[in-house]
Order: sequence, then C-alpha cells, then structure tokens
Amino acid sequence: MKLNELNMKMGSAAADRLAVPSVVIRFAGDSGDGIQITGSRFTDTTALAGNDLATFPDFPAEIRAPIGTTFGVSAFQINFGSQHIATHGDDPHVLVALNPAALIVNIARLRKGGTVIVDKGAFTARNLKKAGYEANPLEDDSLGSYKLLEIDISRHVLESVKEFGLSQKDGLRCKNFWILGLVYWIYGRDRSETTNWLKAKFAKRPEIADANIAALNAGHVYGEAAELSDTVGLFSIEAATMPKGLYRTVMGAESLAWGLVAGSELAGLDIFFGSYPITPASPILHTLANLKQFGVKTFQAEDEIAAICSAIGASFAGSLGITSSSGPGIALKGEAMGLAIITELPLIIVNSQRAGPSTGLPTKTEQSDLYQAIYGRNGDAPLVVLAAHGPGDCFDVAIEACRLATKYMTPVMLLTDGYIANAAEPWLIPSVQDMEPLPVEKRTDPEGFEPYSRNPETLARPWATPGTPGLEHRIGGIEKEEGTGNISYEPANHQAMTDIRRNKIIGISKDIPDQVPEQGNAKGKLAVVGWGSTYGPISQAVTNKRRDGQDIAHIHLRHLWPMPANLGDLLKGYDRVIVPEMNDGQLKTVLRDQYLIDAKPINKVTGQPFKIAEIEDAIDFALEN
Repeated sequence: MKLNELNMKMGSAAADRLAVPSVVIRFAGDSGDGIQITGSRFTDTTALAGNDLATFPDFPAEIRAPIGTTFGVSAFQINFGSQHIATHGDDPHVLVALNPAALIVNIARLRKGGTVIVDKGAFTARNLKKAGYEANPLEDDSLGSYKLLEIDISRHVLESVKEFGLSQKDGLRCKNFWILGLVYWIYGRDRSETTNWLKAKFAKRPEIADANIAALNAGHVYGEAAELSDTVGLFSIEAATMPKGLYRTVMGAESLAWGLVAGSELAGLDIFFGSYPITPASPILHTLANLKQFGVKTFQAEDEIAAICSAIGASFAGSLGITSSSGPGIALKGEAMGLAIITELPLIIVNSQRAGPSTGLPTKTEQSDLYQAIYGRNGDAPLVVLAAHGPGDCFDVAIEACRLATKYMTPVMLLTDGYIANAAEPWLIPSVQDMEPLPVEKRTDPEGFEPYSRNPETLARPWATPGTPGLEHRIGGIEKEEGTGNISYEPANHQAMTDIRRNKIIGISKDIPDQVPEQGNAKGKLAVVGWGSTYGPISQAVTNKRRDGQDIAHIHLRHLWPMPANLGDLLKGYDRVIVPEMNDGQLKTVLRDQYLIDAKPINKVTGQPFKIAEIEDAIDFALEN
C-alpha cells in the first residue's frame, strides 16, 4: 500500500471512531508475558491523553508458576474515560488473553457482548490441556456470546523482530508490546510515550529497545491494515474535565512514601524508615530509598522485630521513626508496638493489608486487619488508627499520621491494602509550600524536667533528645511512674497510667474533623458506611442510587481510632446502616460496640475488590427489608 493511501485509510478510520464515555480493558497472560508492564504503559499513555482512570493489577503469588498454567496467570485491569472514574470497573468491555490459561481464568469477568482478543498461536493442544480445556474454545462456539478477534500474535511478533537476530524465546518476549500497539490503535492512543520509555529503560541494550519498538509499531500497523472497525470497532474517549494543575499517575505506595516525606518536612524532622520486605508493603521501602536528599534514612532489617525496634530507637533519638509491613509482619511487630506505647514515642506503622490469615493470599487484597490495628496488642495498649481510601489519598493521610504521632507522642497505624498499594490514578500534585507546618516541640530546658510530665491539653509527654544537657532519662517496657518515669509496680500508679494512655488517645477525637457524609444528607433512610479502598465502589453505587431518587448517604471513615466525636449521633440519624468491607464484619462490630447501633455487614473475602453492582444489590436489599 502506498504511503498516501495508508494515510487516507488512517484518516478515514479515525473519523469512524465511536465516541464512548469510558472503557474497561483487562490484559491477561502468563506471568512471563509482561502483563504488568503492558498495563502500566497503557496507564501512563492514557493519563497523558487526559483521561481519568483507575487500575487494578492482579497477579499471582508464585514467583514463577509453570508456564501456561492457571496458577501463573497475571492480569491488569484499567477503567478510563472522559468522566470521573471511581473504580477499576466491574466487568471489562475487552479481555486480552495471551494464552488459554488467561482465557479460562478471566472469561467469566467479561461482560456479555464484550470483545475477546486472543493469541491464536498460543492455543496449542499442549497449552489447552495445561489450562484445563477439553476442547479448543476458539472452535467450539463457547465464546459465541462475545466478539472474538483471533490473531496469531506469536507469528506476527516473531516476523516483526526477526531483523534484530533474537532467539525465538527472546522474540516472543516482545509479544506484550505487539498487543499494546494493537490496543493503542483501537483506542487512538499515542505510541511516543511508550517508545521513549523503552529507549530509556533499555539504554544499555538498544537492540532490546528497538525490538520492542518494532513490535509495538507492528501491532499498530496491523490494526491499521486489518480494518478492525468492521470487527471489534474503533473508539475515541475525550479528555476528562478535571481541576487545572500539574498531574501525574501515582500508585498508593508511592503516594504514601511522598506523604511521609512531606509530613517530616512540615515537622522539621528527618525520617528513619526501618522495614523488612513483604508483599505488598515493599514498594514503600523502594520509594523512600530513593529520597535520601530529603534526609530519609532507610534500613532493611533482618526481620520484622528488628525493623520496628530500630524505628523506635530512631524516635527516641529525635527522628521520626517509621516502619511498614503487612498483616503477618504486623503480628510480629506487636510487642514492640506495646513498647512504643508505654514509652510514648512518636512512631508510624504502615500496614498494607493483604488476604490472610498467616501467609493467606499474599498478592490479593483484603481489609481484615482492623481488629489487629485497634485491639491487637497485649494489655490495654491504645494507638491511633487511620485509613487511606485510595492511591492519591495516601499522601494526605500520611501527613495526618505525622501530625498526630508527633503532637501526641504516640504510635499511629496507617492502613492501606494491596489494592491501594498497587493501583494507580491521576493525582493533582500539591504544593508543600501551601501546607500548614506541623510544629514539633522538643524539650531543651532542664528546669523542672520530668520525662513523664504532661501537656495539659494533649496529655503528651515531652520529647527530650538524648544528649541534651540536663535531660538525661531512661525509658523501657516496664510500667513508669507518672511524672518521674521511674519504674513503678504500684497498683494505683498502673491504673493511673493506663487511664492516661487511654484518655490521651480518646482526646484526639477533639482534634480531628467531625464526620460528614461524602454524599447525601445527615439524616435519612440508609447510610452506607465504609473505610479504606471500598471508597470507589461505594461512592459510585451511592451516586447511581441517588440518581434514581433513593434517600441514601455515603459515610467514609479516615479516623478509625479514635473515631470522630460526632460519629455516633450521625449514624443514629439513619433508619438503617450497612457496612461493606473486605473482611468478615470488623468495622461493623466496632460500630455496634461503640454506638449500640444495628449496623449490618456486607462482607467480601475473595481477595478481590467490591464491584459497584455488589454494593448496589446490598443497597436494594437493605431498603427492601
């Protein structure tokens, strides 16, 4: 085809694109197919196109499951559009399946009438057997409910990279960029960002970059030449209307790390981050390790106990001690958390929750550590518990954790989960210069110093940095005498100190905002109460039902302990309260205990986030019963 004819054909195809408000795509393949890279490149390109978006990386726990088996299927789902995007989407419009295992694992998620794009070359008898198919689904009409696009991607990608002298194995590794080029064509995405990323990523291996770029371009050309408008269709998605400013795509772990740095800068403190690698918390350590220019010191400890104890030591020495883990690691840190509580030192513990118990489902998401966060220590050992509701919100909640930890001389547990940690969304970059500073008072005057004297307003004890003349003192895990900090076994003193530690945390409720509904009125028929990453599906479900005229409110909690001072009265203003959460009913139990309200649980513990439709069904049931 001559160049001018191709340009005319491309122009005609662009004009024939169907404008749609949003699209949900799910990429799936073997763990070695580069699915997460494919998703992240599509995400960044879509963000540059001005669309709002939300993503959900969904990958296996196995480091390298046998190729072609269902255990090794990795997936990445993205919902993008010209309107506000609250979740990664319920049922995909498009499923890209690069082998039979990816198809059998994910086909039930695809909406009826959706599009399936498959690598026909991977549907060999051996691969079909490994995936559990008795017959080839491309031939038995089992996919008749969907639009099916069969392409021998394996053959096409090898043809596109043969000039680079790669082995067949290395050539097939470019398959993800071939399919990415095709999907770019279908949705009118620009390839330049991906091309530049490949050149930077493989700057020391330009032949690898060139091969992947060739595959990307070949997939795009295939889309141009195959007249896809007659099969799967071609689509355009307008840029979303969003507040003006500088945006970037951010994942929860990155946003949280930056928020910790911002909080420490606002407080005038250096960060010491002691951590032990664990899924899905490790990216926080990776991000902070690259921020040494902000006075961040990172320490990869030999175990979870050493990690938190090093952070406690850093706080004693005058830095802001931070540690992170997930549920199993948080359990190991439990005794040291009690040490930080009894010594009354500022400490931030980040808990990136995952499905448990024990090792559980290490790469899947859950919200089942709420009991552990609020109650999970020996003795009466209260601390502050906060929860972020999305990737961008992690930044703000991290700053709030810094504020409360330093102002009240207390540990703060910050809850995220696997979904938040790995998901991405556009984030309006704030200006730290416009933020209120977090004044931190360190004792320097030895006159009348007692290490356990109290600020009458906050009940916080003084923070005295070791080495300050006249402020020598000792701390430890044995009960302290009020004021002096001397060891005390007196029954009345233990009662008094227990009361003080409790009252200090409860008193923080006066220093946090009153709870207000995210949507709806302060009184009504039904309140849907959530926390953490259920924010997106609850928000969209309530929006949909309110559009239908239903009297519903959405209440979402950031401060889980202590809770906002007005929360009990607010909840009692509704006829019914339901609590969707990815556990067996933990917040529901806390609300019943604290406010004696008949909160009803909506539970999900599949390792997968809620769908909007699931929340809508729960709302309908609550209103009808």
